Amino acid sequence: MSIWLRIGEFIQRISASASHGVVEVVEAVRTVFAGDPELRRRVAFSVAMIALSAKMAKADGVVTQDEVRAFQSIFEVPKSEARNVARLYDLAKRDIAGFEAYAEQMAGLCGNGAHNCMMLEDILDGLFYIATADGVLHEREGQFLRRIAEIFEIEDAHYETILARHVDLGDADPYVVLGIERGKTLVEVKKHYRKLVADNHPDRLIARGLPQEFIKIATTRLAAINAAYELIERSLQAA
Repeated sequence: MSIWLRIGEFIQRISASASHGVVEVVEAVRTVFAGDPELRRRVAFSVAMIALSAKMAKADGVVTQDEVRAFQSIFEVPKSEARNVARLYDLAKRDIAGFEAYAEQMAGLCGNGAHNCMMLEDILDGLFYIATADGVLHEREGQFLRRIAEIFEIEDAHYETILARHVDLGDADPYVVLGIERGKTLVEVKKHYRKLVADNHPDRLIARGLPQEFIKIATTRLAAINAAYELIERSLQAA
């Protein structure tokens, strides 16, 4: 069954009982899908991407057409389920609870703590993809994403790696994208690069909870890693 059908059923179910805020929706994900951890991860990721995208749009105050198209390119929602996705998006925008409370709830779904929870990195990566779709990371978006990373317990150095996949950081950019220091030999860089490719292969991301419907996040990340390695490889071979 499509993840969107599952989410549609879930949203209809919680909407039928009472008026929920975003934090209550997260708690409902925890309880409704308690018997199926894999499905819970997929639903939690999808709900997080929808709701935090709405919160980011509200924080920034401006939603460009590029960002709308980026949102739609990630969320390839069947027409039959578009209304339910829109309902959740609107709920997140209207909810008086701050995005921080919601992000903390999402981090709590990781079970063993947010630190090193890869699903949270995937969520942050998707938010960056949407925020930078217009070619600019606006100041309020950057503040929003930095705070999300703090709540998700993503270390500063790793945050810079994620940032570098989406924003040009100048000459250091390819090294930051790969999360490797300058001065390494080509052999060392290649070994590190191959591990990154294996760890970030779309199949690996799907196995840890990224829904098939969000595969563009995985392919975009892998493209950034490949491009960074090619730049480093050419520079080292020419040296």
